[in-house]
Amino acid sequence: MNRLFIMLFAAWIPFSAFALEKEAREMPKGGIDKALLGQILFFDNNLSFHGNQNCSSCHSPDTAFVDLRENSADKMVSQGDDPKLFGTRNAPTMLYASYAPEFHYDDKIQDYVGGQFWDGRAKDLAEQAGGPPINPVEMGIPNKLSVAKRIINTPMYFTLFTQHYGKDTWQSVDSVYSAMEDALAVFQQEKRLLHPFDSKYDKSLQGKYAMTAQEKRGKQLFFDNTKTNCSNCHQAQDAEHTEETFTNYRYYNMGVPKNRRLIAHNQLSEDFIDNGLLDNPMVNGDQRQKGKFKVPTLRNIAVTAPYMHNGVFKHLRTVLEYFDHFNNPARKLNPETQQPWEAPEYAATMNLEELKAPPLSDEQLDDLEAFLKTLTDERYETLLKQQ
Repeated sequence: MNRLFIMLFAAWIPFSAFALEKEAREMPKGGIDKALLGQILFFDNNLSFHGNQNCSSCHSPDTAFVDLRENSADKMVSQGDDPKLFGTRNAPTMLYASYAPEFHYDDKIQDYVGGQFWDGRAKDLAEQAGGPPINPVEMGIPNKLSVAKRIINTPMYFTLFTQHYGKDTWQSVDSVYSAMEDALAVFQQEKRLLHPFDSKYDKSLQGKYAMTAQEKRGKQLFFDNTKTNCSNCHQAQDAEHTEETFTNYRYYNMGVPKNRRLIAHNQLSEDFIDNGLLDNPMVNGDQRQKGKFKVPTLRNIAVTAPYMHNGVFKHLRTVLEYFDHFNNPARKLNPETQQPWEAPEYAATMNLEELKAPPLSDEQLDDLEAFLKTLTDERYETLLKQQ
């Protein structure tokens, strides 16, 4: 690598990108591999139409890879490259996203599993990575051709794409775009910070952290499906597995109410309903999938508010009370509004069986919340202290 290339490399990567893995601000000895190329792309504002946004804008490594920027939508959803445009779904964390299986229909359980986005419409990480640059309410570039032109006209990318994907990459728009998607996927798969498994929960499994009595009670409640329904949806492995991601990657309708603040902010029709999984072309218009959304990981859940696909709840405690209210007649009011819980956004496909569980006391919810906080990665424990 010549000196000019090294200077361009150093200038291209913002400090926060290096903070991602505490890497030195110099050319790595082995050169720039695919993962680091993906990291460069992740922080590149040139992949947005006006050059004022990059992937980390909505998935900041400083905030557990969610979007906590102040905006007129009160962080419920993200602001696009065009500041007048906002999405209709809360940006989920990228952390542990690489563990999701490809979107597919599982014949054994007769259900859809995996994929990326709330509706699984991207079958894998690479396909997901290609969505935001050409989404009009996200990064706003009009088409793949425009993205490919920006890449080929950047000397560093021309060199690195040729090195990793070959000269034939430049023969078509689709091959250039696919190479970009692949590099961003490899970045997520190989960068340890995106799946560190270093929370207090993980350390407790390794004998490096002793849970408090409250955290232990919360853990016991969480995994005991005779007392709670938590692990029915938020468990992928056997108990005590060292790489548990706390989601089964399936799709459910949990009766989440409309977010009326978001509907008003985005000037949507009062009868707006988010179709959820039905919007995924791979379900072939199956109306039974309407209103269902992918089960999110619970890792870092305590620091990634707001909650649910539409950001309707501000606090983790509200989510716990919401789920308990289906079985506990004493929980009549939403603690955030002090009003009765609103009706489901779309009730016809609700997974009522999955919502059944014994009622819980306030103390038990305290215990569950304490346990969920132990799922915070070490890097983000400071965010817990800021709450």
